[in-house]
Amino acid sequence: MYVCVCNQVTDSEILEAADRGATTLEALGNQLKVATCCGRCAECAHELLATHASRQRCDNALQAA
Repeated sequence: MYVCVCNQVTDSEILEAADRGATTLEALGNQLKVATCCGRCAECAHELLATHASRQRCDNALQAA
């Protein structure tokens, strides 16, 4: 699904950037140009980053157990 229509960025691309270490909207903007035009995608992109971070914490906790 497209998250950023202005720059044709998908949710998969955002999650891949998060896998590579992007943790902020600014980092996504630098890597993928997300939220650098109209800004309508900023909230959705931020939510994807937060969901990814939460999943990572859960995965790490499960691996540690």
